[in-house]
Amino acid sequence: MIKPGMFISDRYEIIDKVGSGGMADVYKAKCHRLNRYVAIKILRSEYSNDKSFVAKFRAEAQSVAGLSHPNIVNVYDVGEDNGLYYIVMELVEGITLKKFIERKGRLEVKEAVGIAIQIAQGMEAAHDAHIIHRDIKPQNIIISRDGKVKVTDFGIAKAATSNTLTSNAMGSVHYLSPEQARGGYSDERSDIYSLGVTLYEMLCGKVPFAGDNTVSVALLHIQGEAVPVRELNPEVPVSVDKIVQKCMQKKPERRYLSASELIADLKRSIAHPNGDFVKLAANIVPDSPTINLSEDDVRDINKARGKQPAASYQEETEAEAVQSPKKRSGGNVLLEDDEDLDSVDSKVEKVLLGVTISFAIILGIIILYLVVRFFGLFGGNDSETDTTGPSVTTEAITDPSDTTEPTTGNTAELVEVPRVLTLTRDDAERALRLVSEDFEIVYTEEEYSDDVEMDRVVRQYPEEGTQVASDSTITLTLSAGPEPMEMRNVRYLEVNYAREQLETEDGLVVRITYENSNDVEADHIINTVPEAGSYVKAGDTVTLIVSSGPADTSVIVPRVTGGTLSEAEAKLEAEGLELGSVDYAHSDEAEGTVIAQGTSAGESVAAGSSVSVTVSLGPEETTQEPSTQEPTQEPSSEASEPVTEEPQATVYRGTVTITDNPFETTEDTGEIYLELEQNGEQTMLFSRTLGYSNFPLTLTFNSEDNPAIREGSGTVRMYVNDVLYTENQWNITFQAE
Repeated sequence: MIKPGMFISDRYEIIDKVGSGGMADVYKAKCHRLNRYVAIKILRSEYSNDKSFVAKFRAEAQSVAGLSHPNIVNVYDVGEDNGLYYIVMELVEGITLKKFIERKGRLEVKEAVGIAIQIAQGMEAAHDAHIIHRDIKPQNIIISRDGKVKVTDFGIAKAATSNTLTSNAMGSVHYLSPEQARGGYSDERSDIYSLGVTLYEMLCGKVPFAGDNTVSVALLHIQGEAVPVRELNPEVPVSVDKIVQKCMQKKPERRYLSASELIADLKRSIAHPNGDFVKLAANIVPDSPTINLSEDDVRDINKARGKQPAASYQEETEAEAVQSPKKRSGGNVLLEDDEDLDSVDSKVEKVLLGVTISFAIILGIIILYLVVRFFGLFGGNDSETDTTGPSVTTEAITDPSDTTEPTTGNTAELVEVPRVLTLTRDDAERALRLVSEDFEIVYTEEEYSDDVEMDRVVRQYPEEGTQVASDSTITLTLSAGPEPMEMRNVRYLEVNYAREQLETEDGLVVRITYENSNDVEADHIINTVPEAGSYVKAGDTVTLIVSSGPADTSVIVPRVTGGTLSEAEAKLEAEGLELGSVDYAHSDEAEGTVIAQGTSAGESVAAGSSVSVTVSLGPEETTQEPSTQEPTQEPSSEASEPVTEEPQATVYRGTVTITDNPFETTEDTGEIYLELEQNGEQTMLFSRTLGYSNFPLTLTFNSEDNPAIREGSGTVRMYVNDVLYTENQWNITFQAE
């Protein structure tokens, strides 16, 4: 079983499952060799032992591996690992064209034409490599997030040089060309027909032909006429309407002969929407590659054949052999002109219609016979088996939604189909096996559902309660969960408004986180997880990252006085501050002690600010020069010089009383630190361990002991164990003695 985290060929790591098809599942994976994300298609285990399925799976890779074009999904690798057959492809993030049409209803003309041009360009590259896709439909077209259109799923592609007639009609019946529906030869023009149907659906919002079953839809492709595009959408210009008509011509030779011609007309329709450049003339072109004939060649052929100039060869069916009276050669019939072509095709269609009606009548007789036998309305030996009943065969026109098989005289027991809706895949299969072990259980492409959980049955056919044969085919469709939607862009919106949009309109679960931002206004969205443009589903949780305004970068200045210079620097760095200028002064504090700081402790400053400090040089030393006695001299007759003494320095003194007691009980003690702020400068006045009984505290300070003291008033702050005492501060005045 494929699980996330599993490695394939020791190279591709499975990330997640992204889709499922009829034969294979598609996973997102990471290639660890080239370090890129890829899509890896893995053949389902139930088909791995079937050589025909494996061959078809490999043929898909081989048919497209050589193509390299911007409008084709690239194939990187193909291989096998322990019974797992896989194809490694380009990972395209986007949605299918089918989902895009369903979402928009119908597309605008220019948008539809632009998409058609890109599809045709991919087809052109494939046709140049002699590869026919044979299953062009919106489900096989991916539109990436950047608007690039990619053609994918070449699962039933076939080399154009192979002239083998298909034994059954392949691909989705709603986009099938008439020649594919007949089981006849198909070439590049079959892809052009399917593209015409796809363009029709883009412009009108629906397919041109619809019916109750695949047979009726196929017959409409062969016989019916589609309602013109302009009748359903009057906004479509004449040129585009004619392009669609030409693409959807019943006869291949009346369509565009190549994708290049189609691209040219599509581009002209954009420049000249009402131009009359699309020619719908009934040109007769052979199915074989084009051969240019000169007039002499045509004249020689006419003489040899005795026919008119225009001629075409067409593969002959048994019905045509019966109806056509023309001469035959080598299994081919020569048709004289376009009218002959019309008559032959109309006869084929009548024969096919007659066969279909006959088949329906025979099928009804067989069902009636089985019902009569089952209820025993007629006598007879029940043990006898009627082997004389008619055997009915028909060409199969496959469609995943049609599981009805032709009755061939089967008398299997009738059983009632149980209800398996909302059950898991395993539980649904068990419930069906309890009713009949012979049920063939198949799965169609998963569908999005808002009501049914992922990987549970969202649709079953036949429905519950239906009486079917015990060996019937039961088709189940699993839920892919809610349809993904793009995460809307709510950046810079107010948080409550954005939350309401995401919860109410998108059904998402919103979680909110806050971050500081200098660019986004407070309470507005900075970003989302996942980001805008990512795919989310209803019920997913998304995170809104909301701005709480600019970050607060201010810090509180710590007290650095009383310690060494290195201790002060460490304290400042711990708070995100820097050590500023360092001054030195004498004081009673020990040498090397920080006695003052330029910014007061407890002040709020911007982070990264610098704080200057003053460091003690220790007490100032006083020196007295020794006196020398001069010898007695004779008094001089000259007057002696007056002796002057130097004035003594003024000492300023002040007293402060700390009236508050910072302690609560008599047992409390702590380090008391007093700081003086005077004229914008701070200095330490006092530092000692005290207790409750030391308060009130009266202290006297003077400039002789602390040279930083100046005359005038100042403010004293108290710190208790390095924490600022904020309830009070005290004034002090210093005066000369």
